[in-house]
Amino acid sequence: KKLVFIAHGQIFAGSTSAPGRASRITHTPAAQFDIAWSADSRRIVYVSDRDGIDHVFLYNFASRKERRLTHGQTGDADPQFAPDGRHIAFIRGGKRLQLLNLQSARLSTLATGELDLRHPLESSRPFAWSPDGRWLAFLQWGARMYRNVQVVSTTGGAVRTVSYLGNTFADSLNWSPDGRSLWFSTGQRTEPGQIARLDLLPRSPRFREQQFLDLFKETTPPGVPGSQSAVPVQTAQAGRGKTAVRAGKKIKVSIDFAGIAQRLQLLPVGLNVQAIRLSPDGKILLFTAQVAGRTNIYTWPINPLASKPPVARQLTSTPGAKSNVQFAANGKSVWYLDSGRIFHIPLKGGAAKRYAASAEMNVDFNTEKQVAFEEAWRWLANNFHDPKMNGVNWTAVHQKYAPLVAGARTPATLYRLLERMVGELDASHSGVRGPGRRLRVTAHLGLQFAPRVYEQTGRLQIKAILPLGPVAVAGGAKVGEYLLAVNGTRLGAQTNLDAILAHRVGRETRLTLAADAQGRNRHTIKVKPVNSPSWTRLLYRAWVERNRALVARLSHGQLGYVHLPDMSMRSLQRLYREIDAQNATGQGVVIDVRNNYGGFVNAYALDVLARRHYLNMTFRGMQRVSARPVLGQRALERPTVLITNRITLSDGEDFTEGYEELGLGKVVGEPTAGWIIYTSNAHMVDGATVRLPFITVTTAKGQPMEQHPRPVNVEVAEPLGGSYQHRYPRLQAAVRVLLQQIKKGRS
Repeated sequence: KKLVFIAHGQIFAGSTSAPGRASRITHTPAAQFDIAWSADSRRIVYVSDRDGIDHVFLYNFASRKERRLTHGQTGDADPQFAPDGRHIAFIRGGKRLQLLNLQSARLSTLATGELDLRHPLESSRPFAWSPDGRWLAFLQWGARMYRNVQVVSTTGGAVRTVSYLGNTFADSLNWSPDGRSLWFSTGQRTEPGQIARLDLLPRSPRFREQQFLDLFKETTPPGVPGSQSAVPVQTAQAGRGKTAVRAGKKIKVSIDFAGIAQRLQLLPVGLNVQAIRLSPDGKILLFTAQVAGRTNIYTWPINPLASKPPVARQLTSTPGAKSNVQFAANGKSVWYLDSGRIFHIPLKGGAAKRYAASAEMNVDFNTEKQVAFEEAWRWLANNFHDPKMNGVNWTAVHQKYAPLVAGARTPATLYRLLERMVGELDASHSGVRGPGRRLRVTAHLGLQFAPRVYEQTGRLQIKAILPLGPVAVAGGAKVGEYLLAVNGTRLGAQTNLDAILAHRVGRETRLTLAADAQGRNRHTIKVKPVNSPSWTRLLYRAWVERNRALVARLSHGQLGYVHLPDMSMRSLQRLYREIDAQNATGQGVVIDVRNNYGGFVNAYALDVLARRHYLNMTFRGMQRVSARPVLGQRALERPTVLITNRITLSDGEDFTEGYEELGLGKVVGEPTAGWIIYTSNAHMVDGATVRLPFITVTTAKGQPMEQHPRPVNVEVAEPLGGSYQHRYPRLQAAVRVLLQQIKKGRS
């Protein structure tokens, strides 16, 4: 019936049935996060960094008072009430699972290890209480950064590992309401996320016949207090947090550790799962999943006696990002954020409704700029990949920029100062970006004009028509013609074509063309201009096709060509497609990673090149072929050469290092950028973003790669403007090196 939410870092509360104006709970410039209700729904706990360190606070709605619960110099996160409301558990410093008695204020440590990171690998649910409050299950990174589940008694004792999956990512830990199983999401970065169910006791067989006979055991109607089928309901005395179970069978959780690893199963949902939640009765699994780049909400029935295999049912179908998905306490509706707005939808299906509450507050820039400054400085101090901060006195940096920030009059000035502060670290993958997005308003026609003609006459003569661009698709235009007007507006030396095309993306646009500047053979065509990203992709595609044609010509058709613009899943899939369809039948392939801005798939791309031929297969009446592709494995099994340049950075450099370390071939071009840190984003109170470089990357020999460009075997200079003269020395050198390698291999 009640709901709490965070807007602009502050906590608000309101009624779910009559939203209206929400009540503001916190009044502090600092941000609040990690809210959790008590079972009696009279109190909440949350975290705030108002004193420069993340501490846990409790708010009592009956007394309307806030109480700080934790102290110390190490940040706290993820507080959760015990089922009886007398304790809270939380994670301190990402390394200690803490238990706090709310009456005695006694604090104890139940477990230590690599549990969670406030930034940047923050979990949505890193631990879970058992229904009887006697156990805590938590996620921990262990050997090789595999993340698995461990359990510990709340009275202390040994920590026991209960799952042994070889996956780096795990989250959304849930303890089933009946206490018999643990549920969590698990997976690897380039694989679909999965749902794991771990039975804490050997599962006893259940029979449909017994389900019918159990109907005769009830002495009172279902749901009536006193019946075995009644749902446990907790009540509380206002402000005291004392609870009393009024109805329902009392649960006592037991764990049989013998053979527990074999009692884990992965649900065959067939979707890329992200976060999960169990319904209050444990009969429905709720989860978010990504399909075709869109995140939506699904349900999965949990019924061991079902006559048909379960199938995921989709609840939402909107393009916005979904997060914070959860059941209402009665289990009848689902609440979630969609692109930062609160929605709810009936569990049985239907239209989603927006929670139309207003959250009003005055924002004081002079106060908030100090908060943003402290957040950015502190988050980097706590998360930067090098604890020595690249040799920079980070405290002195704070002292240097504090008075400058105090004098900032506008957000733009603030972000500029924060950028300069981050720049003191001299680290890649760093920076601060203000909130909001720039609108893409400029439209492009897919034409290139002759610069000398324009300089001499002020006229726009078509020099090239971009393949698959708007003009090429429309047809009717020729190289050498002049563009005289757009939508009737004549073009001349003083006319700004970009201004005329502003806000014309996707709209019908009339172009007047002629054979010469005087307007002979004038005619009009209609085109549909594209935005800047589409224009860039078309230019890129034309560049790749030119390179591919050049490699084929220089090698007399012996070599193929592949370019990786980044290390994203999309580029990896393009590599798979191009290796299989266009290049695998040649003598070798030129691999080009110039201008590659990185990503995370270098290991998978290298696998395609590193796998060696070991077996053949011959279909009856057909030619003998390599076994790997027939068996469904991506493998080039051809000699290669690699081209890099100084704009190859991040995961593109990891790829370059791996290529040479594995001895896959020669590297041609120029050394890479030396920008190699793995990074995440953190959002400040005003919506701005600060980059947090948190993973150091070293070679197999332990040498740091940040600020150490990857060398090349054959260094080739490329003159400025060489492409205008049709000079491509690096491609030519790569072809020459690879052909020599192939010839040497034959001899």
